Amino acid sequence: MTDATGAAELRPLQIEMNGINVISESERKGHPRDLFWPWFAANISVLGLSYGAFVLGFGISFWQALIVGVVGIVLSFLACGFISVAGKRGSAPTMVLSRAAFGVNGNKLPAAISWLLTVGWETVLVILATLATATVFKQLGWGGGNGTKVVALIIVVGLTIFGGVMGFDLIMRLQTVITIVTGIATVVFIALVADHIHWHTVSGIPSGSTQAVIGALVFVMTGFGLGWVNVAADYSRYLPRRSSGGGVVWWTTFASSIAPVFLLLFGLLLAGSSKSLSTAIGADPIGALATLLPTWFLVPFAIVAVLGLIGGSVLDIYSSGLALLTLGVRVPRYVAALIDGTVMTLGTIYVVFFAHNFIGQFEGFLITLGVPIAAWCGVMLADIALRRRDYAEPELFTPAGRYGDVRWLPVLVVIVSTAIGWGLVTNSAASWLTWQGYLLGPFGLGGKNGAWAYANLGVLIALAIGFVVTFVFSRATVRAEEAAPITAPAAV
Repeated sequence: MTDATGAAELRPLQIEMNGINVISESERKGHPRDLFWPWFAANISVLGLSYGAFVLGFGISFWQALIVGVVGIVLSFLACGFISVAGKRGSAPTMVLSRAAFGVNGNKLPAAISWLLTVGWETVLVILATLATATVFKQLGWGGGNGTKVVALIIVVGLTIFGGVMGFDLIMRLQTVITIVTGIATVVFIALVADHIHWHTVSGIPSGSTQAVIGALVFVMTGFGLGWVNVAADYSRYLPRRSSGGGVVWWTTFASSIAPVFLLLFGLLLAGSSKSLSTAIGADPIGALATLLPTWFLVPFAIVAVLGLIGGSVLDIYSSGLALLTLGVRVPRYVAALIDGTVMTLGTIYVVFFAHNFIGQFEGFLITLGVPIAAWCGVMLADIALRRRDYAEPELFTPAGRYGDVRWLPVLVVIVSTAIGWGLVTNSAASWLTWQGYLLGPFGLGGKNGAWAYANLGVLIALAIGFVVTFVFSRATVRAEEAAPITAPAAV
């Protein structure tokens, strides 16, 4: 279907049949500015307010937290912007384009990491939506127990899976609606709770150490942009080739960053004004914010909170399905989304009804998967920077093409960077991760209880190693690839 100008139209009520294939010329549509809607909607969630408590939890001052937040948010989403350019160049999902750097089968390692990260994130967002709904209902006196959680879980899971199954066009339309509704309601929320801010309390928070500042910076980067880099090209792949690369970078970065920056600022002011609120956010990041609201706004708040979280979970389930296909699972894209939705549902049931200490597990999840995905991001950014031509698309689907079967340098870079990175991070709140931090002692950083234990240097080091090694040692390989004629047949 095309409009009067010949451009492809959105078909939100039809199941998208495209999987990991290259998008045909007739289906490419839109402008870089259209990226505003999915990226803004995915990051307007009131969860951004809770990051104020998370960041101050590192023991730093308001001003330190604000600087760390702005820098971490913008830089990490800038990485998403650069990776989005690959989508415009190759018109394929992010993890398919990653085959150019790792080889067709060598790419299965980062594809597996990406699948774990996206399934994990969609599960986290559904958990938060379920807990927030139960808290709001409790505030209203309508229950809030397990029955409420079950109903909330069914609704949130249903909407998330529905969006993931239907695909790109519905997601683009859905994200437009979510952007408008949640944007307006979030402004109302801020206006209603502004009187809970006490600047004299906030400004009196003492400054933290350099190590604490670095730890907070890494947490912000992994919680925001580094949680999206592995899917960044999934939503730019439908753009026409003639689209501006600079426009793709700008609209992705701007749309992703603008809401989190303002939400984090306000969250810092709220959490810094109340120790009890900051503690409550650790147990129920969204629901704790509802305790500040007048009764009449609780239902709108619940709707907005759930919509904002669904905005993120829909993007995640869509991309996790694509990652599953990239791994070699031979099912239609919508079936892959259903498989991931099942995993997501089981994970949510476990955390909501059986597990405790959500924030500790959340931080552990972010930092642990943040290390390998940062290493992959470094490799991918360097590979994109080295390329001067569009991808040889048919050869992304066959080991016999120019990208080869396994490119061992990038694969080993991710493995070694991850091993080093995990040795330089700690997650004491998550008991299943106490093995990490094994290099803090040998590297003279004070061991697992020293000053550098919670700086989470491993994420930054993995990112740096991935970028530098790839940029320096892969230049000749990329030049040879781009000089070769296209000979491989298209296959999926």
